[in-house]
Amino acid sequence: MHRILLLITFTCIVRIISAQEINKPDTIGLQEVVVTYQANKTTPVSYQDIEMKTLKVKSVGQEPSFILMETPSITAYSDAGSTQSYSYFRMRGMDQTRINITLDGIPLNEPEDQGAYFSNYPDIFNSLDRVQIQRGIGTTKNGVASYAGSVQLFSPNLRNPAQTTFGIGYGSYNSLRAYAETQSGVVNNKAFYARLSEVYSDGYKHHSGNHSQSLFASGAWFTDKAVWKVNVIAGHQQNDMAWLGVSDSLINIDRRTNANARDEKDEFTQAMIQLHNTYRLGENSLLQSAAYYTYLNGNYDFDINNYIGRPSTNEMYNYAFRSNLFGLYSNYIHSWKDVKWTIGIFANTYNRRHIGSEKTAGEDFRNTGYKKEVSVYTKIDYSFSNFTAYADIQYRHANFDYKGDVPLDKINWNFFNPKAGISYQPANKMEVYYSIGRIGREPTRTDMFGGNENLTVDENGKPEIVIDSPEYVVDHELGFRYRSRNFNLAANLYYMDFKDEIVLNGNFGPNGLALTNKVDKSYRAGAELSVSYQPVPMFTFINNSSYNHSRIKEQGEKFSPIFTPKFIVNQEVVWQKGNFDISLSARYQDKSYIDFANTETIGSYILLNARIGYTYKHMEWNAYVNNITNTKYYNNAYMDYDNTVKYFVQAPVNFYLSLKYTL
Repeated sequence: MHRILLLITFTCIVRIISAQEINKPDTIGLQEVVVTYQANKTTPVSYQDIEMKTLKVKSVGQEPSFILMETPSITAYSDAGSTQSYSYFRMRGMDQTRINITLDGIPLNEPEDQGAYFSNYPDIFNSLDRVQIQRGIGTTKNGVASYAGSVQLFSPNLRNPAQTTFGIGYGSYNSLRAYAETQSGVVNNKAFYARLSEVYSDGYKHHSGNHSQSLFASGAWFTDKAVWKVNVIAGHQQNDMAWLGVSDSLINIDRRTNANARDEKDEFTQAMIQLHNTYRLGENSLLQSAAYYTYLNGNYDFDINNYIGRPSTNEMYNYAFRSNLFGLYSNYIHSWKDVKWTIGIFANTYNRRHIGSEKTAGEDFRNTGYKKEVSVYTKIDYSFSNFTAYADIQYRHANFDYKGDVPLDKINWNFFNPKAGISYQPANKMEVYYSIGRIGREPTRTDMFGGNENLTVDENGKPEIVIDSPEYVVDHELGFRYRSRNFNLAANLYYMDFKDEIVLNGNFGPNGLALTNKVDKSYRAGAELSVSYQPVPMFTFINNSSYNHSRIKEQGEKFSPIFTPKFIVNQEVVWQKGNFDISLSARYQDKSYIDFANTETIGSYILLNARIGYTYKHMEWNAYVNNITNTKYYNNAYMDYDNTVKYFVQAPVNFYLSLKYTL
């Protein structure tokens, strides 16, 4: 309760300070942050926007994966079975380490293992102005390769009117969220936004709780020719671990069984500061630059006896991490009548210390990974008649160095990533597009070390590197978009041809991270559809669906990749009249394989969810009921070391209630 009072007090103070000077709002038209990597209606890539209005309704403190999975080709699951704590998502069957994630163009992916952990920034989607998902390699991004696609987050629009909001929610498994946010509007050419959040849940599985706090603050200063903007985000989280799957024999006894030991816990703190500047050089040219720093400190426990199926003892290992990431980028944009040309540079430097210890024996190992990256790119958009042509070329260099008890020579990777496409607008409301691009991606530290936190040696005393060579993909995207007042449609076909793909093999390493294999040849192909139709003002029908056909060829054998369902269908119906709105959504997810032999599967399932909302003056109430039909399902699993299947059970019927008050 004291944290809730702190949130309210903090927001009231900020609101009073920001209200002391009330002048006519600034009208300067220069954008706060010019992110040149996003797509627009004529860009020949497959993308989808999630607007702030949707985020404000659907983001109730759950992990963002469960919002993203309502779009085509995305699957998600959580360790704890509920929507808080650690969750993960895949795009076109590929995991998060192959998905570029940015905030205002600045990478959120952790460079060593290339994953982005939303759980370290709890409730982050509550502060966003918009999200853009690009499926396929899309446009050039900063940071790790957009191998499967990208998720671009956009910070609050500080030109929005002044307001202050308090929110609280409670649901199944003692799930609680309380937050307070305030926005000043533009006053004397300055603007400010801040949010504090508290999130708690016991989790669906036994002893799988999460307790976390987060801050998001943003401020801007507007002048005639420039905009300065600062973003600060920070999060602190504590979890009871639940990353081990559970055998069906134990699930049949108690579906809430947690295979992790009760004493296994983690704690992480992560913070990022961004400084952006947009400067108008002339009537047709802009310079947009940013610098950032990210700090991470945390640790998690590992009960090795429990992991290998033996009774737990007092023996408890702990993995601790501390990292620093510095980076910057700069883009020059020049526009002529029919041409827009952009050139940009990006660089970062990163270090992460790893310490392994046992609580009674003390420190076992200590090592540090170092990674540096630099890239340059240029792109051009040329419009003529009803066509828009697009070309994008990036050169990217990355290297990895390691200091530990096993010497390792620095590993270098160089990539040349070309992309091109064309769109045709036969009418004002529609376009047809085609794009082709090639991109390379280096292996993660986990790929290289075979899941070990400390580098091992082979029988000859040499460093045991499992994978050190990169993977490549050529991506073809063919699509059609149509927009009108009451009907929007986006449909596309894709074909992704891989060389030396690093794919999940369905197993987990001794650090709890998923293991991979490199395969000779593979491809992923499919179709994606997004439709919104409003036949009358009261009803809206929304459909996001996908079909995937993928194959791997390895040592003369052909098989399907794991965790890649053929069909995914999301259907939503929204009814709105006056202050009431009701939505009913259904999700069908087809079965998928969990092993290379294609002998074990996760079954298909259907989920039915509902929401009822009511708005009265400054108050907004929402009630959510998920998995109405009480479907008993899994959406992730793996083959354990003893060839048994271990499943991740997801929650049965559950509810959540929220109340929001806006001044």
